Amino acid sequence: MPIDRFLPWLVALVAFAALLFAPQIFNDGDTYWHVAAGLRMLSDGALIARDPFSYTFSGAPWTAHEWLSEIVMALAWRAGGWGGVQVLFAGAFSLTAFLMFINLRRWFGGLASLAVSMLALACMAPSLLARPHLLALPLVVLWTTELVLARAQHRAPRWQSAAIMTLWVNLHGGFAIGFLLLAAFAVEAVVEERDKRATILRWAGFGVASLAAALINPHGLEGLLFPFRLLSLTQLSHIGEWGPADFSTLAPFEAVLIGGAYVLLSRGARIPVPRLLMTLLFLHLALAHERHVILFAAVVPLLLAGPVSKALADLPMSSVPIELRPGALFSLAMAGLAAFRLSLPLPYGGALVTPDHALARVPQALRGQPVLNDYGFGGYLIFEGVRPFIDSRAELYGDRFLANYARIMAPDPKALAQALARYRVAWTILPPSSPAVAMLDLMPGWHRLSTDAIAVVHVRNR
Repeated sequence: MPIDRFLPWLVALVAFAALLFAPQIFNDGDTYWHVAAGLRMLSDGALIARDPFSYTFSGAPWTAHEWLSEIVMALAWRAGGWGGVQVLFAGAFSLTAFLMFINLRRWFGGLASLAVSMLALACMAPSLLARPHLLALPLVVLWTTELVLARAQHRAPRWQSAAIMTLWVNLHGGFAIGFLLLAAFAVEAVVEERDKRATILRWAGFGVASLAAALINPHGLEGLLFPFRLLSLTQLSHIGEWGPADFSTLAPFEAVLIGGAYVLLSRGARIPVPRLLMTLLFLHLALAHERHVILFAAVVPLLLAGPVSKALADLPMSSVPIELRPGALFSLAMAGLAAFRLSLPLPYGGALVTPDHALARVPQALRGQPVLNDYGFGGYLIFEGVRPFIDSRAELYGDRFLANYARIMAPDPKALAQALARYRVAWTILPPSSPAVAMLDLMPGWHRLSTDAIAVVHVRNR
């Protein structure tokens, strides 16, 4: 049996194992509140319509737009605890790696496909977190591949592919990118195909079908508008993942950009203008927001596969059949790895977002009183049943509140004092490095309850 037929399964197995034993996938406090939201919806038998978690916005309108991801995460947690959640996300990453490899192999040989896939997956590493975007990543690859294949085969996307949008819109807000890709490929098709009228009708028909599929969500049109409302917030820059990519040290993303630029420039690849514009858009998003590097890595290799393969060797599109027998063996290996992972007491939480020891020192009665917490601690507090001052649901809190929180944490002494008084804050839980900790040390009427490497707890004097 040709080794080429083993490679997709090997790539999937390596990706699965890599994430299965990587506790850093829990280095984000969002994981906690996503699981908590899913557990609440399972318990209530209904979707969340108003904020049930914070005390600052308690009862305010808030919808769980990523409800399907949250329910799946909660079910995984119920089945296997945090190990179950890790198996779930390792499986999603493994499926992404498998899909990327078999689709890149349509244009490149086995070793070239392997190299491109590995580089793309390496770029994703910083964003491999137990959050809904990772569950939606296989859909990103499937959607992009269908659009690329439609153009390569001089047809419109297949109607059944519109169903991807139904899953995507209920899993993660990144579905909006799918419509941008669809528009770009539709323009490319109209420009390059001879029968303009038929091309417009076919691609427009698929666009309408995709829009109808996306409307199959509990929130209807509001569900489609959610990503745009989130992006309209001006205070997202205060949130780490919305900051620019860091090039202070050489990382896989920078290496890929340099290598990719060399190949494109030295080989003179001819890229259709709409596809080039989309590549530049994804590059802009990745440079402007660290969270979008994973999207760049999943989409751009597929966008450029055709033009680059022609520039390198002018090879026709090909596809090596997938052999099922090694797939069964690799599936058994993955099952064995999952069972082994579930048997180990590996750490489930990222230390920097899990102030478990500090919270354990807070008396139960005090936990029910208003707290001023670090943004990154909000998810853990929610999971532990503590109503936070703030968490990462930026769309709930809005620009005004986020801007005031930034002033509090600066800290602006006046803003900090006003917040403590206005919200009747009884205790605080902040990282030792927070400037507000030093301010609270000097503030009359407050004292430290506990201090460790992750969090400092201050309590108001009685």
